[in-house]
Amino acid sequence: MASLKEVKGRINSINGTLKITSAMKMVASSKLHKAQEAIENMLPYERRLYHMLTNFLKSDVSVESPFIVKREVKKVAIVVFASNSSLCGGFNANVIRHLTEMINQYAGQVGKENILVYPVGRKVADAVKKLDIVPEGDYQHMSGKPNFQEASELASALMTRFLSGEIQQVELLYNHFKSTSTQVLTRETYLPIDLSKTKEMADAGSGEMQADYIVEPSVETVVSELLPKVLRMKIYTVLLDSVAAEHAARTMAMQIATDNANDLIQELTLLYNKSRQQAITNELLDIIGGTMS
Repeated sequence: MASLKEVKGRINSINGTLKITSAMKMVASSKLHKAQEAIENMLPYERRLYHMLTNFLKSDVSVESPFIVKREVKKVAIVVFASNSSLCGGFNANVIRHLTEMINQYAGQVGKENILVYPVGRKVADAVKKLDIVPEGDYQHMSGKPNFQEASELASALMTRFLSGEIQQVELLYNHFKSTSTQVLTRETYLPIDLSKTKEMADAGSGEMQADYIVEPSVETVVSELLPKVLRMKIYTVLLDSVAAEHAARTMAMQIATDNANDLIQELTLLYNKSRQQAITNELLDIIGGTMS
C-alpha cells in the first residue's frame, strides 16, 4: 500500500490538473459561444444565396457553367480542416484517419503525386508531412482566427486551378458541428458542383411559394455571378463549422477530464483516510502492547 505522503502528493497533483482542465473547459465553452454566434450571423446571407440559386433551378432554366462540368479525374485536391492544438478528444484523430483513407483511395486511382492537400490547421498539416505529401500552402492561422477574406482567397485559388483544368475534382473534409456533444465527420465534393443534388433539394421544398424575380441582364449572367459567391461562402461556412466543432469537442473533452479527476480524487481521499486510520490503529496497538509488556 502506498504511503500517506505518496497518496497526499497524488491528490495535490490531481487537484492541480483539475484546476487546469476546469479552466480550459470554461475557455473552450466561451470560444464555442462566439463561434456559434459567428455562424448564426452568417447563415441568413448564405441561406439567401442558396435560396436564389434553387429558385433559378426550379424555373427549369438551363444552367451552363464551367463549375459544373465533370471531367476525367487525373488530379484531385483535398481541403481538410482540423485544429492548431490538441486536447480536443478524437477531433483531429478522426480527420487524420479519414484523410489517410482518402489519400490511399485516390493514390490507387490517380497516383499519390497527383493528390494536392490543403491543410487548414497545424495538426493536419503535420500529419500531411508525415504522409510524405507537401502541403499546398500554410493555412494554420485560418483555423485559429477564421475570416471571410482568407477563406475567399482559398476558394478563389481552388476555382482558378479547377477552371484551368489543372485539377478536376476538389473534396472537403471537416467535422460538422451538430451539438456540443456531437460532431459529425463530413466529406463533400466541392468542385464540380453537382446541380442534380441542388435540384433535388429545391424540388423537396417546392411546396413553398416560388419567388418571382425580374432578372437583368439574364439568368445565365446572374448564375455565373452567383455560383462563385456560393463557392466562396461554402469555404467560409465549413471553416466556421469546423471551428465550432473543435471548441465543442474540447469543451466535452475537458468536462470528461474534470469529471475523471474528481472521481480519482474521491478514490484517493478514501484511500488516504483508510491508510491514515490504519496507521493510527497500528500506533495505538503498539502503545497498548508496550504498556502490557
